[in-house]
Formats: sequence, structure tokens, C-alpha cells
Amino acid sequence: MSRTRAVVFAYHDVGVRCLKTLLSADVAVPLVVTVADDPAETRWFASVADTAADYGLDVVAPATADSAELARRINELQPDFLFSFYYRSMLGAPLLRAARRGALNMHGSLLPRYRGRAPVNWAILRGERECGATLHYMVERADAGDIVDSQAVPILLDDDAREVFAKVTVAAESVLARSLPALIAGTAPRRPQPILPGEYFGRRRPEDGRIDWAMSALAIHNLVRAVAPPFPGAFGDVAGERWQIHRTRLAPGTTAPRGRCLFAVGDKCYLACGDGEALRLLAAVSPRGAVDLRALAGRLPQPLPLS
Repeated sequence: MSRTRAVVFAYHDVGVRCLKTLLSADVAVPLVVTVADDPAETRWFASVADTAADYGLDVVAPATADSAELARRINELQPDFLFSFYYRSMLGAPLLRAARRGALNMHGSLLPRYRGRAPVNWAILRGERECGATLHYMVERADAGDIVDSQAVPILLDDDAREVFAKVTVAAESVLARSLPALIAGTAPRRPQPILPGEYFGRRRPEDGRIDWAMSALAIHNLVRAVAPPFPGAFGDVAGERWQIHRTRLAPGTTAPRGRCLFAVGDKCYLACGDGEALRLLAAVSPRGAVDLRALAGRLPQPLPLS
């Protein structure tokens, strides 16, 4: 019996772990398609290109996934499956048709919730307590095809996006590993997913990290951890200066001054938010560099206004 063949479109940690999962299951991978790293972006995740090269696989990083040349090449390979693991572009109908037994995507949410871009970041921002990974068949509409399997992971109150993404990566690997035998045997389930209104999310931009200090302490905390480094980060003005707010913690029971401000209690700094509740400030960067919050608390003569 011939080996199952799969062309893989992949990027990021999920791409690396899922590619390794296929290879561990003795799936032949005649071609890996990845994305060239953006020189303006600091890569904090594993490299699919490096992993493919380490295994001696043929790897390309085309400028676009919808070229006629790429579609021709993949059709000639006659793959049983086509997989997309955190690849950064949607795949068009010619590519989807090239897979004789199906084209599947690993999405970083529990579909049908959080379809689209940056699902982990959006889930944290909206205060969800769980996220996950879903393996589903691809159709021409984003994240809308039949579901094969999914696995949830918890989002703890102080988890940031990088921590949750690490959990989602493990969930993705687990989902693929347990689904592969049935996919290869042709017995994998296909569960149609409803398309829920309000569950498609777009790309987040750095400017979306601006803090509205009129929001509640919980809403600000969720924004901070949703975009904390290595993502672009939340930011706001403290006494007229642009500060990056990298880490906070809810501080129930802390008496905050009236109005929105940065204030000190003992050797700790806090943010008074729009609902009258306080956030403990744990990490911040001012125009002069990382803020020594303990030293700042010791010399703060009066609260600093937030705007």
C-alpha cells in the first residue's frame, strides 16, 4: 500500500508541530509551502522553513499562494491531502481541488466561534475562559468547512496571548495526531458547522492596542494581556507621555483615587480605571525605557493623570 501524500502550507509554531506530526505518522510530504519572514516583524516562534530543511523536504515561500505555477506544481504531485497549519493566506479553489481526499485547516479557536484572524488575541480581549484548536475541511469561505475534531484549552485570568498560544499549539498537535488514522482510513467524521453571526474577526493592528482609560479594570487587563509582547502591546498616555503597558493584575479591594490616574500604595503602582477599580501595574515601558515601578512608587508625590 502506497504512503499517504500531503502537501503542507504552514507557518509559526502550529505549522512546525503539525508538520512534525505528519512526518511522525509516516505521511509523505513532497512539498512544504511557507511564508517568508517579515523583516519588520520580530520572529518569536519556530521556523517551518528551517524544520522542513532539517528533514530534507522540498520547501518554497512564494509571494502569493494563488499563482497558476504553484497550482500546477501541486496538481502534478497528486497529493491525497492538502493541509494548512497557520499559513497566512486563504487557499483558493484550484488549490483545494488538487487534494484528492480533502483539504484541511487547523484553526486556533473552537469553531464556529472566533473565525478569521488572530483568534487567540480576540478571545483573550473578549474575556473568554477557554480557546482551542479545530481541524476542519477547507472551503472557499474562511473557516467555514465541516469540522473533524477540536480540543479546548483553558484561558486563565492572567494568561497572556503567548501563553495561550502555546496551549493552542499543543491542542493542535493532539487533534491532528488523533485524527490522522481516521483521515487516512477514510472514516473521519465531518460535522457541518453553523455560521454564527458576529463570530468573524479581522486582523488586529498595532494601533488597536490604545487603552481607553474609561474602560473597566477588567477590560483594560484583558486588552493588555491580549496584545502583550511579543505582540505590539497596549499603550496609553501617562502624564502626557506614551507608555507601553505590558503586564497588569486585577487588584480588587484597592482604594483608588477619584479619576483615572497612576498612583502608588507603598512600593506598588496601580492604575485607577474608569469603573473606579484598580489594576496593579507590573511592567511598563516609557520613552526612556523600562519603568522601575518600585522606585517610581517611592518617589511619586501625587497621582499621574492617564489620558
